[in-house]
Amino acid sequence: MTVFGFHASHEQVHPRALLDAAGRAERVGFRAAMSSDHFSPWSARQGHSGFAWSWLGAALQATSLPFGVVSAPGQRYHPAVLAQAIGTLGAMFPDRFWVALGSGEASNEHITGDRWPRKDVRNARLRECVDVIRALLAGEEVSHDGLVTVDRARLWTLPQTPPPLIGAAVSVQTARWCADWADGLITVAGPEEHLKRMIGTYRDAGGRGKVALQVHLSWAPDEDTARHVAHEQWRSNVFGPPMSWDWESAEHFDAAARHVTADDVAKVVNVSADLGRHIEWLRSYADLGFDEIYLHHVGQRQDEFIAAFGESVLPKLAEVGSWS
Repeated sequence: MTVFGFHASHEQVHPRALLDAAGRAERVGFRAAMSSDHFSPWSARQGHSGFAWSWLGAALQATSLPFGVVSAPGQRYHPAVLAQAIGTLGAMFPDRFWVALGSGEASNEHITGDRWPRKDVRNARLRECVDVIRALLAGEEVSHDGLVTVDRARLWTLPQTPPPLIGAAVSVQTARWCADWADGLITVAGPEEHLKRMIGTYRDAGGRGKVALQVHLSWAPDEDTARHVAHEQWRSNVFGPPMSWDWESAEHFDAAARHVTADDVAKVVNVSADLGRHIEWLRSYADLGFDEIYLHHVGQRQDEFIAAFGESVLPKLAEVGSWS
């Protein structure tokens, strides 16, 4: 049955408030959580960008939820350092942690001053990083010379079971590519036919493990507020690849979003004051075959969303057998 989880958006919420929100989410019935990992927000209006790896240790200690994070090795994070972070959390919190690996976005990675590579080069770099991280988590000493360089690295603290390395994909082509190396797949909500193809392509290519979905939504007690919150906070996030990969700063995204309307945002965010409508959306995603669905309320204030969904949404999903 589908597990419904809470998404922690570091770009939008102070890490202390986000930690409190994760605890409340567990208390009202969310059964898992996932975290973003950004150096920069998508918009100056979002205004935050806490360090996910510090926060994850606190969140895993403060709750009993399993947690995941979407991260990008190869530029901002050396794969050996990322493997050490993954291994330490896996050792401290056995079977409660996973990491989804992607090729990254320039808005987070340009800070190193290194050239931002083409997408095909970024994918090749990611594939090298996956092999390095797996070998380190298996206890091997690793040296590697390629798009990333590793010299005699070894992890001295190892988890009993290495955390799953999930593939992060937004395109069918990338989902197929992830099937070769990933322990599962995570994507973001979109048209139903596209999501069916994502799952089908990943499975047909031999993809193993769970398939997970991140859902952007905006809920408020009235429709105007729900639309305003979505537009105010998420209008800089309507741009797909390659723009979302290649723009370097929140200012770039904000400049591009000057003429984005609330209707434009509603094409990528499930916006409604009607909790029944949100139930329908979430049920339809579960029916596609997703094992885990993570709910991201795109507003900065999480309390009302957590309370309303805990009281009126999650129990309805449980009644139809889509949630455990």
